[in-house]
Amino acid sequence: MPADAIEVGRIADAWGIKGWFKVLPHSASPEALFSSKRWFLLPSDRHAGGNTSPTQKAAATKAVKPVVLKIKEAKDHADTVVACSLDVVDRNQAEALKGARIFVPRSSFPTAGTDEYYWVDLLGLDVFNREGVALGQVKDLMSTGPQTVLVLTQLSEETDKPAIERMIPFVAAFVDNVDLPARKITVDWQLDY
Repeated sequence: MPADAIEVGRIADAWGIKGWFKVLPHSASPEALFSSKRWFLLPSDRHAGGNTSPTQKAAATKAVKPVVLKIKEAKDHADTVVACSLDVVDRNQAEALKGARIFVPRSSFPTAGTDEYYWVDLLGLDVFNREGVALGQVKDLMSTGPQTVLVLTQLSEETDKPAIERMIPFVAAFVDNVDLPARKITVDWQLDY
């Protein structure tokens, strides 16, 4: 497994009788699936132990060697992606892949355009307002249809209080700058919003 591997989707089921399979991408724009000709597969989370802790699941996943699929073709189909591999020649082999998690190297992602960012690159960035006040760290992103929202978590200074969660629309009206090398986002936002 490449060190920069990112999970980009899951195999949903076989598609047709010639070894094609359906993929449920984690992104509405699955360019990473189309740009990579090698997909690394790991079993679904349920194979890592249904009622185990996240640490145990991670350990179980690391113990499993990934399967490398050489992708012959991947394309959009309705609300999903369908693909075929040089290594999968019939429906039975495609069905055996059901539930597998798909990883591709981050280095194989297409280059993002100006003022475009992959969600995976924004996770973990620290967010500050124009006055330099820390608002939290990006823990998740949420698509609301017309826009994306940054979901921030900020630990409370008082140990007996829970973390503070903030949501900031990821639009030019509020986001002044994204500095990936500095791992920092500057926004026009206040603590009391």
